[in-house]
Amino acid sequence: MTAPESRLPGPERSPGFLLWRVTLAWQRAMRAALAPHDLTHVQFVLLTTTWWLTRAGEPPTQRQLADQAGTDTMMTSQVVRKLADRGLLARADDPADARAKRLEVTPAGLELVAKALKDVEAADAEFFASADDGFVDALARLGP
Repeated sequence: MTAPESRLPGPERSPGFLLWRVTLAWQRAMRAALAPHDLTHVQFVLLTTTWWLTRAGEPPTQRQLADQAGTDTMMTSQVVRKLADRGLLARADDPADARAKRLEVTPAGLELVAKALKDVEAADAEFFASADDGFVDALARLGP
C-alpha cells in the first residue's frame, strides 16, 4: 500500500483548504446578516443582481440573471419564482422571445434590497477588514 504524500506540511498551508474554511466562515456571516430580512443568501444574490442588471439597462431575463450570478438556470428559476411569490420580483413575458421571462424588482423588493444590502455590505466590511487592498483584485483574477 502506498502512503499518501503532500508537498505541503499540513492543511494550514493549503490554499484550497484555507479557501474552504474562509468560505464557510463567510457564509455564516452572510446567513447572520440576512436572517433579519428572511432571505437566503442565494435569494439575496439573485434579487440584488436583478436590481444591478436593471440599473445598467433593461430588465434582465432569467437566463441573463443566471449567467451574471453564476447560478444554475433551473435553480435560478425556482428561486425567482419564490421571490415573485413573495412580491419581491415581477416576472413578465419577453416581447422578443415568448420562452423568456423579464425580471423587475418590485417596490417591496427594492425596499428589502436597500435594507439587506446595507447589512451584507457591513458584514463584508467587518469580515474582510484584515484583508489587504489587493485581496479583491486577487479574487477577481481567480474567478471566471
